[in-house]
Amino acid sequence: MSEDAQTAPAPGEPFHPKPATAVPERPEKKGLSELSRRLLTAAVLVPAVIYIIIFGGLVYLATVALFTLIGQREFYGMIEDKGAHPLVGVGLGFGLAVTVVAYVGNEYHATLLLTASLLVLMVAQLRKARIEEALASISGTFFGVFYVGWLLSHAVVLRFFYGSVASKYDADDVALLELAPESGVFFMIYTLAVVVCCDAGAYFAGRAWGRRKLAPEISPNKSVEGALGGVVVGTLAGVVAKLVFDFFWPELSAMISIEAAAVFGVVLSMVGIVGDLVESLLKRDAAVKDTGALLPGMGGVLDRIDAPLLAIPVMYYMLLGYVFIQVG
Repeated sequence: MSEDAQTAPAPGEPFHPKPATAVPERPEKKGLSELSRRLLTAAVLVPAVIYIIIFGGLVYLATVALFTLIGQREFYGMIEDKGAHPLVGVGLGFGLAVTVVAYVGNEYHATLLLTASLLVLMVAQLRKARIEEALASISGTFFGVFYVGWLLSHAVVLRFFYGSVASKYDADDVALLELAPESGVFFMIYTLAVVVCCDAGAYFAGRAWGRRKLAPEISPNKSVEGALGGVVVGTLAGVVAKLVFDFFWPELSAMISIEAAAVFGVVLSMVGIVGDLVESLLKRDAAVKDTGALLPGMGGVLDRIDAPLLAIPVMYYMLLGYVFIQVG
């Protein structure tokens, strides 16, 4: 008999999620250190991601969709570790659909589909024989669609930001903004540069000067000093990204000023830290160290995109606000 079958409540009994337990220690592995494996993975992943962002089109959409499906499945795995049974197939279907709708439409259409997904999930739950876990199943499945699918769909509308603005403003306003059709390449690379460098800066600053714990109950290794170092490094990375594009591809980065790049960098760095802590909270509740093992030294896909999941939507809406101010 499986463990799930042994622990499953009898029909009619209330469902109680498994309580949070201590996160198991990561077993020591011989060979390369975790940092070395992390750097090797980054050396392969970073150029590939940059190339796909520049290439755009259906290849970019397929990549975002793949990350969505893997990340969402890892999230449902954490829910299953808690003893619940999410509607995995329905949830993954809506996560994929939200991404595709963001490509053929915009963030508004993706939000409408997100709303519709909740109704479908409630109807799907009615067909399950186990009613004692309805709340955990519906809420967990829907949160997976929102947390991974809907948030990550903003990677599509941010990459194709020109289309989003062109659908909301007339041609004269778009020309006034100095917004190029491929400006989304800069916005995506800029956002990822900020959050990735913030994460690296927080890691090394925390190791060098970390004293005060940032959130000891959630992530004991994170420190206030590390977070401050991360914000500084992330902001500098944003400014450097802006300067590099201004020198080599000025038409792509012309819309935002260097001052805006610095301000956005501060905000995105702080949001990225929050995103990292949120995922750490979820993993601690599920008593897992990593959401997967697909990326050597980094864990699962969800472990790698935890900060961008929040930072990318925030960047998109900050840019919409920036556009509104400039046009107004």
